[in-house]
Amino acid sequence: MSVNKRHTLKSIALDMGVSIATVSFVLNGKAEEKRISEKQTKKIKEYCDEIGYRPNLLAQTLRTGKSKIIVVIVENIYSKLARIIEEIAHGNGYHLIFCSNNNRDDKTIKFINLFRDRNIAGFVLAPSPNVQNEVQKLIDDEFPLVLIDRYFKDINSNFVVTENFSTSQTVTKKLIDNGFKKILFITPQSNQTQLVGRLEGYKTVVKENNLKEYILQLPFEDKTLRNRENKLKQALATLEYDAIFFATGYLARLGIEILKDNFSDLLDKIGIYTYDDEVLFKLFKPSISAVYQPLKEMGEEIMKIILEEMNNPSVENNTIKKQVILKCEFRDRESSQRKDMHLKAL
Repeated sequence: MSVNKRHTLKSIALDMGVSIATVSFVLNGKAEEKRISEKQTKKIKEYCDEIGYRPNLLAQTLRTGKSKIIVVIVENIYSKLARIIEEIAHGNGYHLIFCSNNNRDDKTIKFINLFRDRNIAGFVLAPSPNVQNEVQKLIDDEFPLVLIDRYFKDINSNFVVTENFSTSQTVTKKLIDNGFKKILFITPQSNQTQLVGRLEGYKTVVKENNLKEYILQLPFEDKTLRNRENKLKQALATLEYDAIFFATGYLARLGIEILKDNFSDLLDKIGIYTYDDEVLFKLFKPSISAVYQPLKEMGEEIMKIILEEMNNPSVENNTIKKQVILKCEFRDRESSQRKDMHLKAL
């Protein structure tokens, strides 16, 4: 077989002894819909992998009027979720373009404007704080769109998020039940729905228990990690607290590093709970209690919604939006226990 041979749907169909339509349906994720057997589907896919066939996306776009490309605009912290979305998309014949917006408005707007006029099939977006107008324009122009992790209350959009308010309530109650009374809540200063929900959940439980609020809000617009690190270090050195609840995983990583390097004696004395569980938190000493967001379920719901909108662009799908709120999981480990309490780490 010549490695330089240019393969087409027609040549593949001739090689496999099937119709061009059959090859097209298989490669576009429509084998089951068109009742093509699993055996035949597998043979065609394996042959295409063997010969290194890559579909001509430009020709496909010109032929159908739309591409099979989904643009995913998210922060770097969503890498695990992005992999889940990518796997489902590829299984349905779609390709992804990933763009990291670092939760910045200028980057988000740049990426939206770059792709909106290029026959993109749909958008998956973790919106930065002030892009309401751009999101509304995408909806008005009937682009399939799913917002993730946060949304805008005044825009009727599809979104997949987790339950932030009640999750934060539960974490705060856990710390109080374990004997902590001066719980420092550390969060980015932001009006984004997920962070507002976490802050309000904390404040509600503290008030219900007649305790004092200890809140540290770090400016979102800090340009360098060093600025944020210095502010957090100063706060940890001067504020009064016996436990810390971090609203985000990246703040927890930074805060724990500062504690280890500068106030190591505190790690065995204070309570710690954070959002966004990751492998490292289990390996720390003490192991860090954390909220786990159901990434697999989030990815599945995101793709379920956007695939339905892309494949069935009906008036109903354009007007009735799907809004999914998923529950989180609590992984209680050593850090949220008092010194005289013992709990087997997850």
